[in-house]
Amino acid sequence: QRFCLPILLYQKQEFNKRPTKIGRRSLSRSISQSSTDSYSSGMKMCTHTHTPTLWFSKSASYTDSSDDETSPRDKQQKNSKGNGDFCIKNIKQADFGRREIEIAEQEMPALMALRKRAQGEKPLAGAKVVGCTHITAQTAVLMETLSALGAQCRWAACNIYSTQNEVAAALAEGGFSVFAWKGESEDDFWWCIDRCVNLEGWQPNMILDDGGDLTHWIYKKYPNMFKKIKGIVEESVTGVHRLYQLSKAGKLCVPAMNVNDSVTKQKFDNLYCCRESILDGLKRTTDVMFGGKQVVVCGYGEVGKGCCAALKAMGSIVYVTEIDPICALQACMDGFRLVKLNEVIRQVDIVITCTGNKNVVVRENLDRMKNGCIVCNMGHSNTEIDVASLRTPELTWERVRSQVDHVIWPDGKRIVLLAEGRLLNLSCSTVPTFVLSITATTQALALIELYNAPEGRYKQDVYLLPKKMDEYVASLHLPTFDAHLTELTDEQAKYLGLNKNGPFKPNYYRRVAVRSL
Repeated sequence: QRFCLPILLYQKQEFNKRPTKIGRRSLSRSISQSSTDSYSSGMKMCTHTHTPTLWFSKSASYTDSSDDETSPRDKQQKNSKGNGDFCIKNIKQADFGRREIEIAEQEMPALMALRKRAQGEKPLAGAKVVGCTHITAQTAVLMETLSALGAQCRWAACNIYSTQNEVAAALAEGGFSVFAWKGESEDDFWWCIDRCVNLEGWQPNMILDDGGDLTHWIYKKYPNMFKKIKGIVEESVTGVHRLYQLSKAGKLCVPAMNVNDSVTKQKFDNLYCCRESILDGLKRTTDVMFGGKQVVVCGYGEVGKGCCAALKAMGSIVYVTEIDPICALQACMDGFRLVKLNEVIRQVDIVITCTGNKNVVVRENLDRMKNGCIVCNMGHSNTEIDVASLRTPELTWERVRSQVDHVIWPDGKRIVLLAEGRLLNLSCSTVPTFVLSITATTQALALIELYNAPEGRYKQDVYLLPKKMDEYVASLHLPTFDAHLTELTDEQAKYLGLNKNGPFKPNYYRRVAVRSL
């Protein structure tokens, strides 16, 4: 107490010196500055008390580039080994990114198991994988696993807001050719993909895509590349839909693996990931209280199911819209009221799209929303909410915080639009690493399968991952829970007509309708 007294007197003295009124601009600046200071090295002044505070981190702040408006495209960056074949926000953030990757590794046991098994063999030796996915710590674990399996990788982001800059820096420092940063423009987005693909002397032979933009770009700009590409692995409903369209039109040049409709992706990533991350994304951006709020969830596929379950558990009143009678019946049986959007649009507090479709929420719906309604999208693409219709002279856009905009009507009514209609959870928050481990492992096995398949096994068509691989992915994650599988006796296996070691489900086994997320 003797030692605390001088400090308390000092704090009181300093508090009395502070101005009684702080302008809105200077206050917001002090708040943003505090987050930067908290990661900076050396002696700093505490934002709240103005007392000297010693911070122990000696690395560059992973937020210290937030005020740097220079485009990464205009910077010359090199890693510690002199390599500059990348384009990211700030290579100095690499140490922070490496720590995040190390945390993710603890929750991705299957990929780590694949690395151990690859010490003796390299099933992707000679593979040149070009990827377009979310650049997160979880993706970094996947990329480094592919590298351990023998692959060379070049990577771009599939979403302009989901890149974790510090992770991109860690990958670039580790020798990966990464072209991505958070807050890319549309032009930046396609430029990054092009830089990923178009490198003299480097020809990709495998594609790992999330949304189909990378595949689309190669078809559009470099169709001759498909002569050496062995296959495409696609994980999103949007990208898979594009592949089926190409296949139907006879324009699919190589075999493609539909990871999105694998059981491990549908049952785990779509359902459990969204069940946890929907609340995280909404809370971080809006600080909304869920209890008693009226919410409409558009789409009751696995993503919609996860969102509805989480919101219901928090005390929200949840409505569902659906086009598929099977999914609609599931929603009713789960205790949700099935409605048309225009029936509830005036009264709901939150609108969430989960369909993978386009124009689910149109300008007419937006005009009828109540003041303060929160609008967001949990589907991969930004086509579900007609955001373009809001960019008109009579409406005012006001940036509230990162990825949060108020769109204000002439009469003063405003809605809260999150991530400009793009994927909420990866744009505005994070997602559970363990669930992504399941999807990432499925992607890795799909690449191995297509790359090593004998000529003729796969035609120029879209394929589902064999059930045996789905079950293998699941089994790799069971030890985390100290789970013990029951084994069939010979008599039981014969009775069921199954192999004792699986697969235990037929290839036609599915849990959800293909049209739903």
